[in-house]
Amino acid sequence: MEDSLLIDATERYINGQMDANERIYFEELRKNNPELDQQIVEYIYFIKELEKFGDRKRLTHKINNASSLLSKQGLTKPFYANPQAKVLFLWNKYKKTIAVAASIAIVVSVISATVISFFSPGKQNNIKPLVEKLKQQDAKYKNLEKQIGQLNQLNKKEEKPRLESNFRATGFMIDVNNNLIVTNAHVLSEASHQIIVENRDGDQFSAQSIYTNTVNDIAILKIIDKDFKKMRPMPYSIKSKNAELGESVFILGYPKQEIVYGEGYISAENGYEMDTSFCQLSTLANEGNSGSPVINKNGEVIGIISSKETNSEGVVYAIKSTNIFRAMEEIKKENENARITSKPSIKNSVRNYQIKKVEDYVFMIKGN
Repeated sequence: MEDSLLIDATERYINGQMDANERIYFEELRKNNPELDQQIVEYIYFIKELEKFGDRKRLTHKINNASSLLSKQGLTKPFYANPQAKVLFLWNKYKKTIAVAASIAIVVSVISATVISFFSPGKQNNIKPLVEKLKQQDAKYKNLEKQIGQLNQLNKKEEKPRLESNFRATGFMIDVNNNLIVTNAHVLSEASHQIIVENRDGDQFSAQSIYTNTVNDIAILKIIDKDFKKMRPMPYSIKSKNAELGESVFILGYPKQEIVYGEGYISAENGYEMDTSFCQLSTLANEGNSGSPVINKNGEVIGIISSKETNSEGVVYAIKSTNIFRAMEEIKKENENARITSKPSIKNSVRNYQIKKVEDYVFMIKGN
């Protein structure tokens, strides 16, 4: 939860503006996250101290107005006779108010530092990999996705056991002859036992990792399931050169149980901290979009979605497509038949036609 959302939720909780379900969820969140609960307690204390401070200021203001009025009418005299006495008088009069203000300033500093440290634990603390960890989802959403997956299997004569996955991400086909799919290396780090790929129709197929490069955050999967049917040549190609600044692109991925479309443009030629293996996009991407293809209007894949900036909305990083060719060169050492040979048959086509042709080659990556 972002700090602005946390503050808003806490204020609505204090003021009794939450409905019953939201209040129960908020209290459960506090109960299950001690660090978050501590921040909420400190913020509630801060609000109460601020209210006390406001009350005291208002009372002081009223007293000063009354004292000034009585003094003008000649009914009272000042308690000081010289400047030094005046300073002492003002200090004695307002020292409690000053102390409260100082306390509030300290509390604000502590809360700010706590929030920053809590949400930004590492060196690259403003970079967020876009893998969705399903075990951290609310149970009702996970159950809903499970039901959707079961519905997709109703018309099949022999239903294979479905994988109970811990995460969801995206990958896409790069070699139809060898059933090779590219995704992110950080996606595979979430799987310790089994990896499957799931197509748009909900069919699941076993896969295994044959290449991983954690530096460039790229990994290649091979579908090894005997039930997987060889696909027709891909309608897109992989660009062997870097994308151009300002180039219009679109993405397809699985931030939810169905494929989702997004669009944007290349906003910087390099990635986070000028990493030349990545480029920067101006687009929206969510957890589950890791491994999504970034495609230009010519039907060329120019990158793979990897992560996003947590401090800047719409700043997304993608691995440059040139790294896919480097990965394939390594794979050729073990399998000389591995190669990227597709041509972009969707070049300059209308966008909805491009999407329709590409979506069958984009897969959901799951595992446990």
